[in-house]
Amino acid sequence: MRKFSFKSTSIAAALLLSFGGSLALVPAASAAEKCPIEKRKSKAVGQSAAKKVQKSFKAYTEGDLDGAIAILLEANPKNDFDKAYIARMLGNFYAEKAQMGTAIKYLKTAVDADILGGTDHAATLRLYADLLIQEKKFKESITYYYKWMEFTCKEDAQVYRRIGIGYSEQKNWNKVLEVANKGLGLSDKPDKGLYQMKLTAYFNQKKYPEAVKVLETMVPLFQDDKRLWVQLAQFYLMTEKYTKSLATYDLAYKNGFLETAGNITRLTQLLAQNGSPYRAAKIYEKHMKSGMIKEEEKTLGILAGFYHNAKELKEAALYYGKAADAGNNGKYYLRQGRILSLDGKSKSAVAALKKSLDAGIDNPGEAQFELALAYLNLKQYKSAYSRAKLAAKDKKTARSAKSYISYIKEKARVHNVTL
Repeated sequence: MRKFSFKSTSIAAALLLSFGGSLALVPAASAAEKCPIEKRKSKAVGQSAAKKVQKSFKAYTEGDLDGAIAILLEANPKNDFDKAYIARMLGNFYAEKAQMGTAIKYLKTAVDADILGGTDHAATLRLYADLLIQEKKFKESITYYYKWMEFTCKEDAQVYRRIGIGYSEQKNWNKVLEVANKGLGLSDKPDKGLYQMKLTAYFNQKKYPEAVKVLETMVPLFQDDKRLWVQLAQFYLMTEKYTKSLATYDLAYKNGFLETAGNITRLTQLLAQNGSPYRAAKIYEKHMKSGMIKEEEKTLGILAGFYHNAKELKEAALYYGKAADAGNNGKYYLRQGRILSLDGKSKSAVAALKKSLDAGIDNPGEAQFELALAYLNLKQYKSAYSRAKLAAKDKKTARSAKSYISYIKEKARVHNVTL
């Protein structure tokens, strides 16, 4: 969840535009008008306070912010309205100096007085709520955002977005969904932040199908956001919509949106599982050569597996060998040996199978049996016989090895080889 960012440099500049006008009387709203901001009368500060306010504002416009504050601190307001008005100005100035704690203190005085003119009170409520949320006072900020809406009789998408941040920090996900939907209903154009709030809320509630619907709305609206494409593909995986996940990953890849090894790996795994292991291998290999995917035992083993599934025996054997060398892994040497043997490369198979035994495997009989077959193809019957006998001692390969022993004996007899 993105945190609310508040730019203090514009605080006083925006609000002080009204200071000069606020010194004059403004006609009261008619009694028939119901909105509090329209009912609230504006009035001028007292003569003594007005001099300080004007002098302070002049210092501010000349770039002397510290001087402007000092002038106001010297003021001795006589009534509640003057006190609230000067507190409001000090709150704005301290906010611009990024002294948020002090700014909040003065703004609270102005807000709680609830006496300023309609426009000024509304602006002070809004600024006070903004500063509270920046200072991580989330519960309080929500209260004052709602007070701003009640006072102004306005609903604002950005205010609902900030309220949503407050509820998110409190992990009140139902409220997050409520205000996000209200905000989206008010937005003139799609608000990514509000949609993201809904997504986060559904995710934290483990309502993954609902999260998918939010992302299916967001992706067409914000097509250039690479992260959204990946999120949608991932949520399809979470909801076991594998075909949609693959299609989304693939489209994201074609648009250049997959920029991490993890995303490339997920795409290629889905391709391999859905009948395209060769394409998976070529994509994975490309990004390994580019350096995005680190060349190490695990990744080399994955690539070898893709080529193996695609029945590309030469490449599969090559990468199983590299994976084995990277970690002295007997399992990968065994796979390499089997593939080399299947591909008619018996001499190379023998070398790989011996390495598997040297590196260590769970069932040595598997390598011994493959060695027996490789030696048989090489017509080295004595070696084939000795390996078959060793394979017969392993429970996993005993039955297969014993069935071959008699065959090897017969082949040796025919070729006049003494075993």
